[in-house]
Amino acid sequence: MSTSPRTTDTPMTKREQAERAMRHSWFPVARSVDLETPEPAVLLGEQLVVFRDADGVARVTARRCPHRGADLSQGKVTGGSIGCPYHGWRFDGAEGGCTYVPSLPDQSKIPPKAAIRTYPAVERFGHVWTVLEEPVTELYDPEEWRGHDLVWLAANPLNSPTGVAAAIENFRDVAHFPFVHQVSMGPTPEVVEPLQVRRDGIDVHMERPLDAGNGDWANQGDCMMSYHCTAPGFASISYHYEQAGLRVVAGFPSPVGYEQVKIFWGVANDRDFKGDSLEECLRIEEMVYLEDMPVVENLSPREVPWDAEVPEFSVPADLFTINYRRAFVELMNRTAKQADAAGGTPS
Repeated sequence: MSTSPRTTDTPMTKREQAERAMRHSWFPVARSVDLETPEPAVLLGEQLVVFRDADGVARVTARRCPHRGADLSQGKVTGGSIGCPYHGWRFDGAEGGCTYVPSLPDQSKIPPKAAIRTYPAVERFGHVWTVLEEPVTELYDPEEWRGHDLVWLAANPLNSPTGVAAAIENFRDVAHFPFVHQVSMGPTPEVVEPLQVRRDGIDVHMERPLDAGNGDWANQGDCMMSYHCTAPGFASISYHYEQAGLRVVAGFPSPVGYEQVKIFWGVANDRDFKGDSLEECLRIEEMVYLEDMPVVENLSPREVPWDAEVPEFSVPADLFTINYRRAFVELMNRTAKQADAAGGTPS
């Protein structure tokens, strides 16, 4: 996607609107546990570096050193700055300004415009989140988790040649269970019961009972599941077990490009959860993800056809994903209003 202001009156396509909305939305770019050294990241084509400064604060900045183009993710952290591996130039992780040039005897001679771009950085759900442009919404804070002391375990991220919406829809889809997840879930009904879906703006909710069946899911018995997703890239299932308590799985596909995501995800248990350990919950959920990957990565097209470039047909079992698309379109509209308020020059 071009980041240059549009210079014509040509209406934006839905795909362009989706890309713009994502640039104004929060996505994870690293796991919190991986920041012992600087981590490279790519978000919608932007080359980033994620690091933790000497005070323990997570930072996200541009990755390219403006001196001679070295990769700052190969550098070292000194105090609050990220240092270039090539000539040792340092850049403040909060403001981006150059703070030190080793070859200069007089640091007052630092080129005044030498700087890197910095981005917001928030740690939540075991990950570091950022946003490329002025955010349209606050970072996700699901109401159903408030008041719970959730302990998170961030999984190894998964790479998938699909778009964000396609990845979220896979996580939300309930009709594919008997065909893709026979091993992890055991036999499940092919007929999908009438779904009770509720959309509130860019949030979509659904309650659904879980019949544990006889697969790996059977250990903890039946429960009620609360599905929740927020456009563009948040999807979770909260499992409410009568005896064991609350456990959670959440997926946060982060767009490396429009048709490529790095799926950050994790599991969480309430601190007093009486069921399986976090490690066991993650093992089971990872089995499910890995069953999905070979099917999803061959979808055509690789992202939701926002501009109806190919025909699609839906049935009542698709009610959740249909509402997710409506939520995403509402996000596009909110982003457009924000751009208009900022002067009508969408990024």
